[in-house]
Amino acid sequence: MNDYLIRAVAADGSFRIFAARTTKTVEEARIRHNCWPVAAAALGRTMTGALLLGANLKGEDILTLRVLGEGPLGAIIVTANARGEVRGYVQEPQVHLPSTPEGKLPVGAAVGKGHLHVTRDLGLKEPFTGNVELVSGEIADDLAHYLTVSEQTPSAVSLGVLVETDNSVVAAGGMLLQRMPQASEDTLEKLEQNLAQLPPVSSLIFQGETPEEMIQRVTRGMDVKILESSPVSFCCHCSWERLENLLVGLGKEEISSILEEQGQAEVNCHFCSEKYHFKREDLMKILDRIEGERTP
Repeated sequence: MNDYLIRAVAADGSFRIFAARTTKTVEEARIRHNCWPVAAAALGRTMTGALLLGANLKGEDILTLRVLGEGPLGAIIVTANARGEVRGYVQEPQVHLPSTPEGKLPVGAAVGKGHLHVTRDLGLKEPFTGNVELVSGEIADDLAHYLTVSEQTPSAVSLGVLVETDNSVVAAGGMLLQRMPQASEDTLEKLEQNLAQLPPVSSLIFQGETPEEMIQRVTRGMDVKILESSPVSFCCHCSWERLENLLVGLGKEEISSILEEQGQAEVNCHFCSEKYHFKREDLMKILDRIEGERTP
């Protein structure tokens, strides 16, 4: 079953709702970064959240989530685009903490106190960035808080990642519900009742429930129109050329020092852990390029 995201709206325009299955996407990220369970859950929730928040992106728009917590996981950085492509990493992927008394992964404790930054690059002169303090570190609560406080859009967010005993991700997904100004009290009451009865998203995904069926659970008793279904996936656009440009940006002195001390360089992409090896001759060409760019 491939990963995908559903966009839907109430027939009367009183709310919009997004739901996604991201199991394969999150599992690929876990494998690439060799994440232990709590890191896989935190990264997977953030990636899923980015896809849900970015569901209305257009063209070359990019959304970036930065969860900067003081806990042992360190920073979590994720970007998503209009094509449903997402990538991300957690600063300390091999972190272990004991489960909560309820038997759940302690994501909140692993993230800790800190701030959530949301940047929307819509191709304008300056990207828009909003930030709020983390309210729990559990990611879903923090995203809902951000949307309600910073973007003035009352929202409910549910995110889940189920990790097996062999560390593999066997279910991941999420849902985002946003209330529109014209929503009636009756509509709000129905939504609240349905949300209160919603099982954990990860368990629904694990049982084979689709994003459409999850939306039906939350909107039971209301008329909803499905707008679009689109694939989502882990995708990083790093390349030899981009990493070469990064090395050029280090300047002549730094590249000369690498040549003298190591004779070669290995550059890792933070987002996907892909390794790029630059031999001596590659670094010499980079030096020539730097010299050429400095020549008037």
